[in-house]
Amino acid sequence: MQILKEIYGVGILFFYYMKYLILFGWPLLRFGLDYKDNIIIDVLWVYCLLLMIKDIIYALVLKKSS
Repeated sequence: MQILKEIYGVGILFFYYMKYLILFGWPLLRFGLDYKDNIIIDVLWVYCLLLMIKDIIYALVLKKSS
């Protein structure tokens, strides 16, 4: 059970710091430098996009409630 908590914590930290780099860097690599399709990175990009949308919604909701 402890290993699952550690993996979860590492995942949170990774995506907290890497979501901007993946969100803006992957389209640049795909369309600017003609990288090949990679389904794993595409899924990670969509996940990072959803995290970014969640952050924007939380910022707007928390800002209105304050």
